[in-house]
Amino acid sequence: MEVFAEYLANIDNPQHRERTEEVLNWVGEKYPNLVPKVAWKQPMFTDHETFIIGFSIAKHHMAVAPEKVVIERFTNNIKESGYDHTNQLIRMKWDSPVDYSLLEKLIEFNIADKADCTTFWRK
Repeated sequence: MEVFAEYLANIDNPQHRERTEEVLNWVGEKYPNLVPKVAWKQPMFTDHETFIIGFSIAKHHMAVAPEKVVIERFTNNIKESGYDHTNQLIRMKWDSPVDYSLLEKLIEFNIADKADCTTFWRK
């Protein structure tokens, strides 16, 4: 996706860049109604101007940020996928497979739960 081209070009590690591009493309193809954008120097997807999911990279992992309430709701699924997490993000290690079924649950929950949300973040 063109909107993420500059962000991806700035990822030095080719494997990290490829994985990040793969995940972002998957979200864009699976959820074409979501709007891709870069905000706070991170790629993310929104729906009717409300945040749905964001991503960032670190040395050892890609971070997935769906908001705290989503992490709390899906803690068991996150652990079952072999990922660790904080209150605000999930860490997907670069050498681990991406659990797309987990990403699907997180995204679909946010789309449904925030259908009537009129703010970017939950209040």
